[in-house]
Amino acid sequence: MGAKKNRQSKRSAELGELAMVEGILEGSPDGIGVAVIRLDCGCRKMAAVNKNGDPASKIIMYRDRAESICAQCRKDNGDFMRVTEQFISWSKPEPDEQTKKIIEAKVLGSPEQQSN
Repeated sequence: MGAKKNRQSKRSAELGELAMVEGILEGSPDGIGVAVIRLDCGCRKMAAVNKNGDPASKIIMYRDRAESICAQCRKDNGDFMRVTEQFISWSKPEPDEQTKKIIEAKVLGSPEQQSN
């Protein structure tokens, strides 16, 4: 069973995102995960989601090691056409795989619509 887990290459939050994910979850008692959307400019959009796949927090935009988001994001609010990667960083204990798939489809769209 451990070997199967090691072979799975799940996307996860980078170190710079982890503190933001934890902070969002801490402020979102109904949150079971945080949707992470990475943009081509390096900015991120994040929001907690609840067990039904509905928002459990406001959308937070940030950029690692910067005082604010970039000029492009200030102009277009992180337009979906500039998304390079998106996933949900789940809190522990994680929901079962079927529930994850349902929530991911609702929040991020179907796998065919997702980039990467």
